[in-house]
Amino acid sequence: MTCKERILSNAYADVILDYNIESELLNLEVPDYCYYGLDDEYRIAHVERQAGAGVTIGTYGYSSIPNLYGLMQTFYAGNLTDMGNLRIQEPPLSLQGKGVIIGFVDTGIRYQLDAFRDEEGNSRILSIWDQTIQDGEPPEGFLYGTEYRREDINQALRSDRPLDIVPVTDENGHGTAMASAAAGSILDQGLTFRGAAPQADIVMVKLKEAKPYLREYYLVAEDAVAYQENDIMEAVKYLERMAIAFVRPVVIVLGIGTNLGNHTGSSPLGEYLNKVSVRRSRAVVVCGGNEGDKEHHYMGTVPDQVEIRVEENTKGFCMELWNDTSDAYRVSIRSPGGEMTSFIDFQNGIDRWFSFIFDKTRIYVAVLLVEVKSGEGLFFFRFENPSAGVWSISVSPLERAVIQGTGRFHIWLPITEFVEGRVHFLAPDPEVTLTEPSNASEVITISAYNGITESWYAQSGRGFAKNNMIKPDFAAPGVQVSTAIGERTGSSLAASLAAGCVAQFMEWAIVEQNAVLVESRTIKSYFIKGAVREDNIVYPDTRWGYGKINVSGTFETLART
Repeated sequence: MTCKERILSNAYADVILDYNIESELLNLEVPDYCYYGLDDEYRIAHVERQAGAGVTIGTYGYSSIPNLYGLMQTFYAGNLTDMGNLRIQEPPLSLQGKGVIIGFVDTGIRYQLDAFRDEEGNSRILSIWDQTIQDGEPPEGFLYGTEYRREDINQALRSDRPLDIVPVTDENGHGTAMASAAAGSILDQGLTFRGAAPQADIVMVKLKEAKPYLREYYLVAEDAVAYQENDIMEAVKYLERMAIAFVRPVVIVLGIGTNLGNHTGSSPLGEYLNKVSVRRSRAVVVCGGNEGDKEHHYMGTVPDQVEIRVEENTKGFCMELWNDTSDAYRVSIRSPGGEMTSFIDFQNGIDRWFSFIFDKTRIYVAVLLVEVKSGEGLFFFRFENPSAGVWSISVSPLERAVIQGTGRFHIWLPITEFVEGRVHFLAPDPEVTLTEPSNASEVITISAYNGITESWYAQSGRGFAKNNMIKPDFAAPGVQVSTAIGERTGSSLAASLAAGCVAQFMEWAIVEQNAVLVESRTIKSYFIKGAVREDNIVYPDTRWGYGKINVSGTFETLART
């Protein structure tokens, strides 16, 4: 069996490792595997899953199991005015993203649309890597999917049957909406539609769906779109290489997110994005998610009693409790029927299953005294067929333990789209609800507001990060955003518009050689100077970050210096 076949097979588990991979795989005693390097640190392995053996944190470790990420959307050209785009698209600056590449990691793209063509009718899409199509040539250095270059796309556009030549589709529309909001334009109809950077070139990675075994492990709802962390990391690697292949600056945009993780950006994907973000001529823009009003975050201080309401027809869900580094807790679980588990503490460090006689619920709990990426303690819960009603989690210090830190802990439920049914905390906390990987320190993190009413978008994730790092960085319009396929709402659209702002600035800085060394951190600093701030808000703010992004304001500041 080839490595490509292992990558695609549900009989093989995908594992993310950042250390001596050969010795680790030998320790797992796997009979069949392959692996390859993502970069000089991370390795992606595909190992045969043993018959009857499930994926567990005790076997693979927490960060080695790929997390699953969902789309950050919720099913007016005025937004560009709010961000100052239109003003600098016109003379004297005339910045429309020319010479800049905007790369998307998403659901694909409807490449036939006029919004992605130039004045001669040729495509402005440089390439598409479709991870779901396996009968063509993958990109150089990658093992799966099919790559289509601009010449292939142009050939398809000249054909009466374009999908016979480039069979890339976007049934969901999320990727198409994001690409058009950031870089779309219709030039032959009086500019009836224009994105934030309408002359930028586009690269799209269409992600393949998560393997069934991981969907089952995370109890993801049957109709939810879910993507694996390792596939996203591969996509980012492909996009950032474009800076070298085309000798152009690249803006990478992520409109996806997850609630699982410790919300400090310490996941493998978060760390990898940090590495890419600080490279010259690269910028990474990440949406903050739509979990601000979903009642899926709880913050408490031990001792505490956490109450979770599970509605009827909820098939299952996962949940994570993270504590401060220096504290150690124990938990017990009480079902709606009154049955209680024994205490589970950080000293156990093992996987455990609990069954309930009257509630017919099974709960898997994995305990890590020290999770290797963050150094924090972790309880991972997996509720199978939970009974409807109120579940209680008792959180207390270990017996005879002295609280050395804050005694604070956080619990996150999955993103709403991943839960089949409804589950929520009875006393939720709307702060610290930015989805991962938007808490990564070096990326440009975007929350969303309503550009029509100038008010906060209640669903948008809020900061700060769990470690009090300032996140989000900026807010951008995310309600009723104009796209080539109609208006769309969500923080992912806010990130797309912000990415267009970044592309405009990169055109001035790198293409026109006014500040050729810029990357995500320096762009962030420039944008802070131009952000719009209200007199009655103290910045940085957990919702607005350093303010509303305004690229015209940045150039006005530069003109005064």
